[in-house]
Amino acid sequence: MRAIILAAGMGLRLQQAAGEQFPKCLLQFDGMSLLERHLQMLDAAGVHEVVLALGFQPALVEAELQRIGWPRPVEIVLNPRYDLGSVLTVHTAASALTRGGDVLLMDADVLYDERIMQTLAAGQQVNRLLLDRDFEAGDEPVKLCLKDGVPVELRKQLAASLDYDTIGESVGFFRFSTEAAQRFAQIVAEYIDSERAHLPHEEAVRDLLLERSQVFEVADVSGAPWIEIDFPADIERARADVLPVLQPFASMTR
Repeated sequence: MRAIILAAGMGLRLQQAAGEQFPKCLLQFDGMSLLERHLQMLDAAGVHEVVLALGFQPALVEAELQRIGWPRPVEIVLNPRYDLGSVLTVHTAASALTRGGDVLLMDADVLYDERIMQTLAAGQQVNRLLLDRDFEAGDEPVKLCLKDGVPVELRKQLAASLDYDTIGESVGFFRFSTEAAQRFAQIVAEYIDSERAHLPHEEAVRDLLLERSQVFEVADVSGAPWIEIDFPADIERARADVLPVLQPFASMTR
């Protein structure tokens, strides 16, 4: 199993001061960057093959790897057009998607509890989505809707006519089996070929879900704290509300 961590964007909505911008995966909480937290949790879950998809200021991320002295190799792929959508960043990591084995696709800008990673990585050869039913309604969350346990939508905006019986926020992590990862890479390539490189990668995940070529299980992680960090207020909420209730890093070594 390998993990692909998407960390290419500029994080414009974070409103960092000009000249002081840095990749969001370098945000620190309790003295540890989001990047180090990802690596620690992946390692604790037995995921030792990690691919970092970078774009904006990659040297800073590479310097963080040096600073923390991460003992395992980390593969780096670069998206020079990081100003476009994340689907292009996924495309730059196509080799990692298609070389076989289960793949975890993860947003880098998430502070989360270890239980979420344990749920994502458990078992073998499975397609898995993570659902949090305890979410705040609004335009920002990516909603995951189910009907009889089957995903029927993955979008921020839902059609009024959509028929579903379960709704929650999609945690920004996905797991693909070998076959699903290869099909997902094909869909992503079709986006690039049809001049849709500006779109978020969740759109391509949505296409994979709705074409029903693969069976996805949905794991409910409601109650496990996490937050995606997009805005300045998210940093404050992460520090005040999420960080204090995360499980301690008992299974991790720094």
